Amino acid sequence: MPKIVLITGATSGFGKACAEKFASHGYDLILNARREERLEEIKAQLERKFNIAVCLLPFDVRDRGKVFDAIKNIPEQWQGIDILINNAGLALGRDYFDEADIDDWETMIDSNVKGLLYVSRAVIPYMVKHGAATGSAGHIINLGSVAGIEVYEKGNVYCASKFAVGAISKSMRIDLLRHGIKVTNIEPGAAETEFGIVRFKGDQETAKQVYNGIIPLSAEDVADIIFYTTTLPPHVCINELVVTCTQQANAIYFSRK
Repeated sequence: MPKIVLITGATSGFGKACAEKFASHGYDLILNARREERLEEIKAQLERKFNIAVCLLPFDVRDRGKVFDAIKNIPEQWQGIDILINNAGLALGRDYFDEADIDDWETMIDSNVKGLLYVSRAVIPYMVKHGAATGSAGHIINLGSVAGIEVYEKGNVYCASKFAVGAISKSMRIDLLRHGIKVTNIEPGAAETEFGIVRFKGDQETAKQVYNGIIPLSAEDVADIIFYTTTLPPHVCINELVVTCTQQANAIYFSRK
């Protein structure tokens, strides 16, 4: 029976690349995002191309009620979730702390922190039950960032939200030990996806300048790494993994050509 992967924020960037990667290896997918029409398009593409099954959960991870209602009502045949990829999240604005838009702060905290918490809390009981029944414990992948390791100028609340992802991942790892559930915090550096366009609120030129002089990570690079961490032997868990392009050392230092 194929394994089941639930991916949040699956219509673009790392989430979409993960959907394609896992589908190409025969996994069935539960895909979440806000854009239902886009979800339907991806479902049709993946089912046709890879002959796998896709279940859709269109909701905003920031909406606690909808998160729990949707996951509570997952059809029984889809409840044996093996892998959860908490990908949904965003950065908004690149402003000095004293000039930042508080609405941007709240959106980032609600998406990057509270959304991850809601989805995880709703899914983990299924993982525990599935693991007890099959002997195959689950695996949770949280998308952190190098911004969750070092704070940079004008990063303020985005960095704080990713520091929180790091702390939550460590807490999960400890608290879920008794269930045998693996937890991995993936912390990418500069990666060229829709992320930058969202951060700069549609200003594509400014978003593009972030990658001037470097060859950044791609969404596919990160999806490959995530897939690798989930295919290790049962007794092996990568707790935390930092990945950057070769021209980036950390959240601050780059070698631009």
